[in-house]
Amino acid sequence: MTIRSMAAAAAAAGFGLFLFAQEAAAQNGPVRVLVSNGVKAVVEELQGQCERAAGHPLAIKFGTTASLKQKIEGGEAFDVALLGTEAIDDLAKAGKIAGGGTPMARCGIGVGIRAGQTKPDIQTPEALKRALQETKSISYAQDGASRVFIEKMVEHMGIASDVKTKTMLTQGSAAAGINVASGKAGMVLTLVSEILPMPGVQLVGPLPAAVQSYVNFSAGVSANATYATAGKALIQALTGHNAAAVYKAKGMEPR
Repeated sequence: MTIRSMAAAAAAAGFGLFLFAQEAAAQNGPVRVLVSNGVKAVVEELQGQCERAAGHPLAIKFGTTASLKQKIEGGEAFDVALLGTEAIDDLAKAGKIAGGGTPMARCGIGVGIRAGQTKPDIQTPEALKRALQETKSISYAQDGASRVFIEKMVEHMGIASDVKTKTMLTQGSAAAGINVASGKAGMVLTLVSEILPMPGVQLVGPLPAAVQSYVNFSAGVSANATYATAGKALIQALTGHNAAAVYKAKGMEPR
């Protein structure tokens, strides 16, 4: 073999190794998951279990359902989306989600106050109305899934104008929790699953049954998923019997 042919063989071998390395990297790459803040606590708790089921690490991006839906509509690549059910249904109709959504859980709206403060009575609609009127200010996410329900509720109570003047809207519920923990706001209204993990905030309780509303969450695999099979396995791990206790512990009701 000449020096030239030896060099060519070495180059070919090196290129083959490069392609093998690329293929191996692709096979072991992360599953890209877009997760609504409403199910953030559940996903964080079950991440290890999901990674074992999928056989891949997870690359997770959290946000509001509205913001993540907008990213998907704008062309952001993902493998699995865990969002509000209406958003998943819309994305399936638009051809962004393969097949359809898998129901995960639902969550009601709750009230949170600064940790250590005396909890107000919110057990009845009348008591909740008084608490909303008496608190110095209320904070919730302007892009959150629960906003429409909160605003309909106060409108129905006849206190919309009073509440509006002392409402602090934020980008995401975490910022609303910070407002309460720091003393800038007296109450945070959002999903119970978002209030429970807020630092410096305690859950007063869910809204009374007569005025309660629920946000449903579903999972879907991207129509252009790199890891569709792994994504389906991940969803099975999130919706299986073993996950039910985690949903309940995080303030949600498994579906």
